[in-house]
Amino acid sequence: MAETSSEYDYVIVGAGSAGCVLAARLSEDPGSRVLVLEAGPPDQAPEIRMPAAAPALWRGPLARDDVTVPQPHAGHRSIFLSGGRTLGGGSSINGMVYIRGNRADYDAWRDVHGCAGWGYADLLPYFRRAEDQQRGASLYHGTGGPLRVEDPRYRHRLSQAWLAAAIAAGLPANDDFNAAVQDGAGYYQATQRDGRRWSAADGYLRPAAGRANLTVRTGCLVTGILLEAGRAAGVRYVCDGTAHEARTRGEVLLCAGAIATPQLLMLSGIGPAEHLRALGIEVAVDSPLVGSGLQDHPQCLVDWHTPDVPSLAEEATEESLARWRASGQGPMSSCGAEAGAFARSRPGLDAPDLQLGAIPGPAPEPEGTTGRGLTILVGAIGVASRGSVRLRTANPAGIPLIDPAYLSAEADLDVLAAGVRLAREIVACRPLAGLVKGERRPGGQADVRAWIRDRLGTMFHPTSSCAMGGDERAVCDGELRVRGVDGLRVADASAMPAVPRGNTNAPTIALAERAADLVRGRPPEKAGLSPAAR
Repeated sequence: MAETSSEYDYVIVGAGSAGCVLAARLSEDPGSRVLVLEAGPPDQAPEIRMPAAAPALWRGPLARDDVTVPQPHAGHRSIFLSGGRTLGGGSSINGMVYIRGNRADYDAWRDVHGCAGWGYADLLPYFRRAEDQQRGASLYHGTGGPLRVEDPRYRHRLSQAWLAAAIAAGLPANDDFNAAVQDGAGYYQATQRDGRRWSAADGYLRPAAGRANLTVRTGCLVTGILLEAGRAAGVRYVCDGTAHEARTRGEVLLCAGAIATPQLLMLSGIGPAEHLRALGIEVAVDSPLVGSGLQDHPQCLVDWHTPDVPSLAEEATEESLARWRASGQGPMSSCGAEAGAFARSRPGLDAPDLQLGAIPGPAPEPEGTTGRGLTILVGAIGVASRGSVRLRTANPAGIPLIDPAYLSAEADLDVLAAGVRLAREIVACRPLAGLVKGERRPGGQADVRAWIRDRLGTMFHPTSSCAMGGDERAVCDGELRVRGVDGLRVADASAMPAVPRGNTNAPTIALAERAADLVRGRPPEKAGLSPAAR
């Protein structure tokens, strides 16, 4: 029998980046009782703090164990799609790269997708409000916000050489991808404080944890939304093997991410009616686009031999570990992709569609990575392909059918092929050319397009599976409210109409900051951005 708790004003499902923002902002009102339910464990693993340890977190107890269905345009392979499953969500296990996307992304949300109030000028104040920028405040950046953003404390020899070569190859130097212009090559800023990871849990949740009106429960799997007379009245969840209910007199806010949020909606009877009936789920709201429109950034890893330059992994010594523990300095503070670039695959584009990341080490292999090398991550960020999330089973603990439909739009393959060409052009320039001793993968004689299909991976940026839009068929309206149900909003990356051009943690946090204002009925932050600066 379910144990029913007292009522809350807000029940937040998921303590990832978005959930942490909402928990902190909504609990600022002492009269509002807020409950946060997180499926994963607390974020206590020491590896979370160490930036260089990030890849070790992508599998295991702190990550979702998701894989896609076989991808017909990517060698019929199932592709691993990791996501955070702990306090802080993806911000606790990701590569920490702080990228907001391109202003064209948000203007398209407004102009193409009909989401009034979601243009670049509308969202910039929320990026600034969230930010504690090491470089100080400016037209584009904020200080004093919960999310610390810093320049890299360590710059590997290969990263420095790659950046110089990229500029020699014709890419403009860019020391701030999040300001007036995204195009160019430079060093990535990261969500770190003093050389240690700074997650949404660090910035938002922990400072709010002592509030009497905020309750955070970990290890709690939400199994369904309680629907009563067309309204979300709370949620059902399981914690330590016991079934519970949490009721709300206000709203249920879904922040479980682009895979779990549509899964939970469908398990609750909100989704494509025919699909739900086939699994024996009673239809509460026929919302055909729940789970549709899934987008992600596909990538491939091109790498070269650099036998005379130690890799980043070789620098992970006891001495460097001690240095990091003492001061936050040295190679253990590295995000891996210290330097990178945004570029356009062809003339005539209104924004970059390529993102590159230079990683000072060889590309990983299933049989294990050995030797020295330089890897260039080539990512398609202006993607056209869209897929879906569907239920595999009515069991809430099951992994859904995840189909990003990678490369189903041939244009995405064109972009990646252009990115491989650009990566090769950069490596051919000095000073990098003097350090590289041959291409490992794909190799000069390879069919590049076939190789991309066979080696395709993901940048782990799924979005848009419960998109907002001006069209009445869209899952959510422009205030993130789920159509057909009162008291229910989606406030995570699944609500994005399209994936932004770049890493998705910063955009998710900005979206959640605006969601907090919408929930509280507050007027939007004012941009103060002049037409010339746009």
